[in-house]
Amino acid sequence: MEQARALILASTSRYRRELLERLRLPFQVQSPHVDETPRAGELPDALAQRLALAKARAVATLHPSAVVIGSDQVADLDGVPIGKPGTHARATLQLRSMSGRSVMFHTAVSVVCEASGFAASALVPVRVQFRTLTEGEIEHYLLTEQPYDCAGSAKCETLGIALLDAIESDDPTALIGLPLIKTCALLRQAGIDPLAGGRS
Repeated sequence: MEQARALILASTSRYRRELLERLRLPFQVQSPHVDETPRAGELPDALAQRLALAKARAVATLHPSAVVIGSDQVADLDGVPIGKPGTHARATLQLRSMSGRSVMFHTAVSVVCEASGFAASALVPVRVQFRTLTEGEIEHYLLTEQPYDCAGSAKCETLGIALLDAIESDDPTALIGLPLIKTCALLRQAGIDPLAGGRS
């Protein structure tokens, strides 16, 4: 077996870092410095895919021999993208708008290696049914979790699960921020097999 290429996660998200650590592969982390502003008329799924690939390519150009993972998540309420709230006030508005509604979370992952010419992406949708939430529940949740760096203000891996009635997905890790089933598949295609210690 050949020695595996270096693996880099093009993200500073602690959620994605913790997910990738589950694969027990050595990897580095680097911020991709990508403008995440949606383009005019850009649909949420297209935005997630574009940003995931842009993040991977931004870091891959700096480390052409490495295999780079980029990922992005965009919440979708009736075709309107919902990003990271950033503030308590915006998080409150997001949860009010999603209360009692079905929301799609589009999580995209891209794997790029400049040296080998490899580039592939996948999109994993997750449908989330939110409970009908009271103002008191929203306020308690936000003050407890402060999920201002999460798309849609909901952290399902902790107290945010109490906001929900149901989750529908082929990959439970997608909602947290990195779809590991698809990530493993793309890494194998790029020559990194998690079940072989990273070797192809």
